[in-house]
Amino acid sequence: MRKRRALLGSCLAALVAGTVVPSTAYAAEQVNLPPAVQDLQAQPGGCASGNEPEYVRSFPVLKARLTDPVEDDRVGYPEQLTAEFEIWWSDPDGIEQRRSWTTSPTYVDRVHSITLPSDIPSETVISWHVRANDGVAYSPWSSEAPGAACRFVYDGESPAAPVVSSPEYPAETYWAGGVGIYGSFTMDSSSADVVEYRYTFLGGPSGTVRPAETGGPATIRYVPLSRGPKTLSVQALDRAGRMSMPTNYTFHPNAASAPVSRWKLDDEAGSATAAAEAGEAARAGRGVTFGGPAPSGAPLSSTATLDGSRHAFLTTDSPAVDGGGTFAVGAWVRPARDDRSMTVLSQDTASGAAYALALEAPREASASYSFTLGDTKISGGAPEAGEWAYLLGLYDTETGYAQLFVNGHEVGTKTEAAPVRADGAFQIGRILGPHGYRQRWHGEIGDVRAYDRLVVPSEVTELARRKPRLLGHWSFSTADDGTTPENGGGASLRLAPGASIYRAPDFCIPDVDPDCPTWPRYPLVGDGHLELDGESGHVALDTPVVDTGDSFTLGVVARIEQDDATRPMTVLSQAGEHTDAFKLRYDPAQYAWQLIMPERDEAGAPETVVAQVEMPDGANGDGTRLAVVYDDATDTVKLFADGYTNADATAHLRNGWTSSGPLQVGRARTADGFGEYLKGQVDEVQAYAGALRDDDVLGLGWETDPCLC
Repeated sequence: MRKRRALLGSCLAALVAGTVVPSTAYAAEQVNLPPAVQDLQAQPGGCASGNEPEYVRSFPVLKARLTDPVEDDRVGYPEQLTAEFEIWWSDPDGIEQRRSWTTSPTYVDRVHSITLPSDIPSETVISWHVRANDGVAYSPWSSEAPGAACRFVYDGESPAAPVVSSPEYPAETYWAGGVGIYGSFTMDSSSADVVEYRYTFLGGPSGTVRPAETGGPATIRYVPLSRGPKTLSVQALDRAGRMSMPTNYTFHPNAASAPVSRWKLDDEAGSATAAAEAGEAARAGRGVTFGGPAPSGAPLSSTATLDGSRHAFLTTDSPAVDGGGTFAVGAWVRPARDDRSMTVLSQDTASGAAYALALEAPREASASYSFTLGDTKISGGAPEAGEWAYLLGLYDTETGYAQLFVNGHEVGTKTEAAPVRADGAFQIGRILGPHGYRQRWHGEIGDVRAYDRLVVPSEVTELARRKPRLLGHWSFSTADDGTTPENGGGASLRLAPGASIYRAPDFCIPDVDPDCPTWPRYPLVGDGHLELDGESGHVALDTPVVDTGDSFTLGVVARIEQDDATRPMTVLSQAGEHTDAFKLRYDPAQYAWQLIMPERDEAGAPETVVAQVEMPDGANGDGTRLAVVYDDATDTVKLFADGYTNADATAHLRNGWTSSGPLQVGRARTADGFGEYLKGQVDEVQAYAGALRDDDVLGLGWETDPCLC
């Protein structure tokens, strides 16, 4: 007020003196408007003005933006503002303590801040507010109505490390629980201000969990996916964001438990019951015949054949597994037909089925496999008459989701479902409907299993795996009477004119032996390789080497000199009656190795073509390790180059067809006989029944066969 009176007095003096300053005269007629305070912040933190103060882990910087009304710019008042910050709290004796700081003057619309000293008390509610001064007047305190004081608590101590416990997986216990069995893990810190726990299963999932009450314990659920030591690392987080030291909790899950019910269905022909490796033996109806075929590469010797009649079933008196908890059911199946709905297995209730695995064949849609649980149904896959498939239905009570897997791959969309408890009979080959049993299975069923736990992804893959079987491996190291032997004593390949075996030269010293080549040429792999002249040279078997209607794998090493790559040349082929079932060749127009597979055994049939861009003599001039993998279970074909494939080298192939012609190395069938003769070198032809896994393909192209463990 004194400043304002002084200013008015100065203006009057100027008028008396006869000197009129327009801006000063105008200012005399105006009233200074007070500045304002905006955007209060405490960093870290904010302005907590409610019932709960802001908890901070370091001494905060208090901030506020100061503004002055634009009208004051015209009246000649100072345009610089200062901020006065004030904090207060009650000490342990209940006496109020106050401190204040004033900032240096700055221009309007600037943020003013102060850093609080390190001697402010911790674990104490500290209030603060701020007001602005423009050199003439103060703004109201920011805490005056309708505002409120900001409040914070400085927390200078980190919370205590949590204690972790688990009833299913006690620490350092050998061995507990098991793969696929959920366990509870409880974490609890002795600090009363903990609001969150952060956890990580080393090599597994991580996340956060909040206790029901501040300072209380929290529990998570976890399922081990493999046997062996596991470590759970946990830290507690308090209200101020301070983190405790980690607690590492080590536990040792056991191996996965066996199924609670299992019928291999490999009983002797004429048996009236199916023996149970676990659970209860199953009575067989008259429409069941034991001793049926088994999927190649699977660990089964035989299966049961069901003829689709009303007597085609196997049954028990009690459930295979409790469908009210986490469970899984699976089986190998080969439908004899795919034009009608058929049931693989089901669980009776008083009025129907609690769950079922089945083949669905709607009238106006393609057939599919299905897993039904109560009112929920998941469908997927593409059944084919006469084709093996491994089915597995899974329900996880922890997540509430049901899933269906076909041949080790999830199909359809996992769906929320409600568990259905049942105490009726377990059925193989039929399902109970409103008017009795129906949808009887026609075809083969083998190795029916039921689990009372989660079947983890690696198990799903392994259950459906059909281990490839080596059919032949030719290393082209020797020749005898116009043939080159198979490494394991199998059928030899016949060498046609223009085909020869090149062997590595004997060791010699160029400077000593005049017949020693200066730069000896070495075989592609090992001691020798196949040389083809590009005119008539090729080698062949007398019979097919792979069943092209089923899963197969072929590997070969090939090299074409770049100067010779002037036309398409075929490395491998296997013919049908009218065309090749497959043809692996180099196409210089595309600068790529190509795999061509016609859809039918017809001349001019549509073709599936995949390719790998690569130089004809390989990336380093030493040839390319090529591999063809056809997986009938997933209806895919892949072309690999030097152990790797990509999207352009992968295609969908719905139905392979079985060729009757022999394996050809170095030529392909053409309209007028054979052509596309290869001029180059070939080595390490390997043939497998079954589809090698991507990682196993890396082992092809060497004299030793890859591990198919």
